[in-house]
Amino acid sequence: MVQVAPSLLSANFSNLKDDILKLEEGGADYLHLDVMDGIFVPNITFGAPVIKNIRKVTEIPFDVHLMIEKPERYIKDFVDAGADIITVHQEATIHLHRTIEMVKSYGVKAGVALNPATPLESIEYVLDYLDLILIMSVNPGFGGQKFIDSVTRKIKRIKNTITERNLDILIEVDGGIKLENFKEIVDCGVDIIVVGSGIFEAEDIAERTRMFKIK
Repeated sequence: MVQVAPSLLSANFSNLKDDILKLEEGGADYLHLDVMDGIFVPNITFGAPVIKNIRKVTEIPFDVHLMIEKPERYIKDFVDAGADIITVHQEATIHLHRTIEMVKSYGVKAGVALNPATPLESIEYVLDYLDLILIMSVNPGFGGQKFIDSVTRKIKRIKNTITERNLDILIEVDGGIKLENFKEIVDCGVDIIVVGSGIFEAEDIAERTRMFKIK
């Protein structure tokens, strides 16, 4: 069964606790927390203090996606805030291997994200150290964008590589995933789907979350 990670970027922040409780009711596997700095991406969201407060209201694992320059400066802050997975962008850190090792040194899972135009070859030499690969299927920075269809080829390629090398890496996809296209995306070999507006635009958030969980 595919795991579902609702993105709180699309939630109602004036009613955030209630939205999170509805996600729990719907069986969300992770909460996807998009941290943006206004530099790496053209938007600003929230940081470790907000995540630390969200941790007080739920036990759902936190999938923290750092869309920030030089993420290595803040790894400990996000670990202390309650992150279970920390994903950094290949494009945002010079010493990627060192940053991955830093994340893992705190006992949390380490992921690497790739923007739509970033080739898989850029992470060839860190695959043995990863717990997760996040394939961006939109250009990061804003919610509600359309899925970039060419990314499906990328998903299939990394799935084949993981299988051939017998690696224990989860594949996560983020961006433009809706009820109409998620089955086709999952069939490419995806383990976790990040869904934002596709869940939070629904009148019944819990039921919509359940609809994305398939075998």
